Parts: sequence; C-alpha cells; structure tokens
Amino acid sequence: MNALTALRAYARGPWLDDLVAAAVVSVLLIPQSLAYALLAGLPAEAGLYASLLPLLAYALFGSSPYLGVGPVAIVALMVAQTTGAAPAGYSPGQVAVVLAAETGLLMALAAALRLDALAALMSVPVLHGFETGATLAIAMSQLPTLLGSPAQGSELPAVLASAAGSGWDWHAPTLGFGLAAVVLLLLGRRLMKGLWGRLAPLLVLLLTLGAAWLLQAQGQGVRLIGTLPPLHLHLIAPPLDAALWLALLPGALLIALISYVSSLVVAEALARRRGERVDARRELAGLAAANVAAAFSAGLPVAGSFSRSALLYDAGSRTRMSSVMAAVLMGAAALSLAPALAWLPRSVLAATILVAVLSGLQWRPYVEAWRYARAEGLLMLAVTLLVLNVSVAAALGLGVLGSIALLLQRTARPHVALVGRVRGTEHYRNVDRHDVECLPEVMGLRIDESLLFTNARSLADVVQAQLAQHPGTRRVVLQMSPVNGIDYSGLEALRELHDGLARQGRRLDLSELKGPVLDRLRAAQWERWFRGRVHLSHHQGMTADQAEDWISP
Repeated sequence: MNALTALRAYARGPWLDDLVAAAVVSVLLIPQSLAYALLAGLPAEAGLYASLLPLLAYALFGSSPYLGVGPVAIVALMVAQTTGAAPAGYSPGQVAVVLAAETGLLMALAAALRLDALAALMSVPVLHGFETGATLAIAMSQLPTLLGSPAQGSELPAVLASAAGSGWDWHAPTLGFGLAAVVLLLLGRRLMKGLWGRLAPLLVLLLTLGAAWLLQAQGQGVRLIGTLPPLHLHLIAPPLDAALWLALLPGALLIALISYVSSLVVAEALARRRGERVDARRELAGLAAANVAAAFSAGLPVAGSFSRSALLYDAGSRTRMSSVMAAVLMGAAALSLAPALAWLPRSVLAATILVAVLSGLQWRPYVEAWRYARAEGLLMLAVTLLVLNVSVAAALGLGVLGSIALLLQRTARPHVALVGRVRGTEHYRNVDRHDVECLPEVMGLRIDESLLFTNARSLADVVQAQLAQHPGTRRVVLQMSPVNGIDYSGLEALRELHDGLARQGRRLDLSELKGPVLDRLRAAQWERWFRGRVHLSHHQGMTADQAEDWISP
C-alpha cells in the first residue's frame, strides 16, 4: 500500500475518531503540563513545550495508538530531585533539557541493542513500592503550595524541616482556593461519569481561574501562575558541558528505566483490552524520540501518562495520528488561553496533582504480598519508605538489587524431587505428595530448575543427599522435563555428578530431555564422557531393564 492509498484509507476511516480523541486530550494536557512543570521546579511553560514536539516524535516511532506521551508526575519528581546533582551555574531549565537528551539517547541505545527486556529488572513489588512512595512524595511536596506555606522539599525529612523552619505558616486565601479545587475535583469524580468525569480538572481550572480574576486574588497574597512568556516554539541545543552531562547521567539512567517500564505497562494494559499487542522495542524507540524532541524544544523528560492514555482510549483513538492532532490543538489552545492562564492560582494546580495521584493509591498489594511472599512484601515496603524519606535513586537501587537477590536466593539450590510411579499408570509424582511406587535399585529424581551458574554447584550435593537415604540404588534417572536450559556451569555440574556416581558403581540416566537442550549438549560433545542413556519418557527410563527404548547421547 503506497502513501497516497494509505492516506485515502485513513480519510475514509478513523480520522474522525482520532480528531475527537485528540480534542478531548488536548484540553486536559494544558493544566497537567503546567502542574508537572512546576512540580519539577521548572517554569510553567516548560510543560507546554514538552507536550508539543514530543507527541509528534512518538507518533512517528512508537507503536501504541493510545499512549499519551508528555510530562508525568513521577518523572517530574525525579527531575526535581536530580537537579541538585548539577554543577553550579546552570538553571533548572538547562538541567531539564540535558536530562531529556540523555534519557532519549539512553533509550535509543537500548533500542538499538535490543535491550527492551530490561523492563524485567523492575519486578511487580518494586514497581508498586516505587509508585506508592512516589505518589506519597508528590502529594507531600504539593501540600505547602496548597497551604500557601513557604516550606518546600520532595522528601519527608526535607519538607518537615522546611516547615518547622518557617513556623508552619499557611495562607488562608491560598488554602481556600486549594481546598475549593479539591472539593470540586472530588465531586466531579463522583458525580460526573465517562468523558465528562475525565474533563472535570479542566472545568475546575476554568471555575477557579474565573474566581481568582473576579476576587483579584493576587492582591490578597495568592500566588498565581503569572504571565506566561509568548509561546515561541523553537529548536535549541542542550548545553554541551561534559561535567554537566556526567553529573546527570545516573539520574538520566533512572528516569529512562522508570519512563520505559511505566509507559510499557500502560500501553500493554490498554492494548490487551482490544486484543492487540504493542512492540516493546518500538515503544522504546518512540519514547527515545519523544525525549530527544523535548530536549531540543526547551521541555523536560516525558513518558506515557496513564490518565491521558486512558482518556485517549475511552475517547476512541484509533491510530497514533491522534497524538499529532492533540499536539496541534494544544498548541492552538495554549496560544489563545495564555493571557487567561496567568490568573490561575498555583494552589489549584497543587490540588489537581494531589487528587490525581492520590486517586491511584492502593494498599491492598502490600497485604497480598505479605501473605504470599513475605520477603517481597518487605522489599515493597522498603522501596516505598526509601522514596519517601531518602531519594528515588536509593529506592530504585535497592529495588533492583533486592529483586536480583531474591531471584538468586530462589535459584541457588535446585529443587530436586524424589518421584515414584502412580499405581496403575505411567505417571510419576513427588513421593511426599502422592501414594506412589518406587523401585529398590532405581531412583527417579525430577529436577525442577534449569541448570545455571546460580545453582549448578549444588546439584551433586542434592542428589547425594537423596542417595544417602537409599544406599541400595544402582541407577539414577533424572527427569529433565522442567529443565529449559543448561549453561556451561550446569554442564560441568552434570559431568561432576556423572563421574561421582560412576566412581560409586552407579549409572546416571536422563529422561524427557528437551530437544534444544539436547542439541546444546551434543554441540559440546558430551558423548565423550557421558556413559548413561537418554530416554524418551521417564517411565521408559525407570523400566529400562525391561524395555531398552533410549536414544543415543
């Protein structure tokens, strides 16, 4: 299909659905973009810039028709925390564009090297613990703005110390606007359903903006957004200072990981609702392009937003052209609404962030994780507390290392079950769980792990422990059906077990060895040392004295 044919098909098909979805999302993008830029410690217009060209770049390289790319709360918090790592002399805006450039380049490198599987580094407990901690940290950082307090900070100790230093001051008119916005937002969520419910933040913004203008809120000490600079979207180059880029690299790595993982989760969840799939590598490339575009347009790092993505889905988005249309419509709206937005109280934007992030807070996974796997529940809680009290970097570091440690703990000793034949069948099950028959001189063992460097050293010890309880065994048959892979350490462990049994006058046989595993063993020329037999079924292996059905190593 050539480009002209594709364009005609689009004009006859989904363009109207995409336009409606884009119109709905573009108006919501304005208050969110302003709020998240302020959360990151940047000028409000940086959020607008991060919501224009990045949408076009993602539409060109991404794969999901529903992912709403732009500033998001968690990434904005990470930008605010990373700013302190920059050398002196650079403004927050310069730091933000370097972070966006580094994030985009790291994602592009990962896509080129096909490292999209790195998303697996973030286990579900770590991801939920991080999201909950970040949610609480974001909400806490917005409380001073809601109250009109001079306190500031993004971690609990910093906020408390700052509030104590300012005498826990608060400003009544500012708090009045903030609380009114919170009440209206909560009522909108409860009383307004569907698309109108999702548009409640925009309606609240317009109401409070009008009230601030009528009451002349600035004269009463209420902090407003203030006059936005003219929206002149132009390309700029991030500062090319090696010291600055090196100092921000750790923060960019964390932002890239979180942005990719959280965006992929959102894109896959929405695609599954319609029986579709997203391309993980293309998602990585699309986010890379979006962040590079943000860097060259004075924006901040971007990711996929759940609220905007869900709104695109509910509004009927059919293709990624909805992102292109949303960028165009938002640019037009920002140009026309810029004078009015100057009257918007900052406490209203804080209320918008508070209600948005706290609405997704969930405590149930902590209880479920504690009941199912206590170590994972503790890891989830530790990650949450670190985000809240120390930093995002420390929490992610602990989360990834903790996940790896738990994985190594689970695989460090291979589970080997003594199996016997279920009476009257050819099925073999664990002797501790079923009433089975065992042969006096033939021991059947089932290996329930792949043989890898993490557990290979324990194989001979586990088998010898079983033999110590059955000294009359003359032949050991390992049921290998659960084994999906054997690395070189596993191969050496298998040879050690084979030779050790041979010295004891016992033979080692294998059964139900998977084809790819057998192919690798043959490639390693294991027939030079393996003197046992490989049986097609475990039953044949156990009864080999009566039925000599086996295949050559």
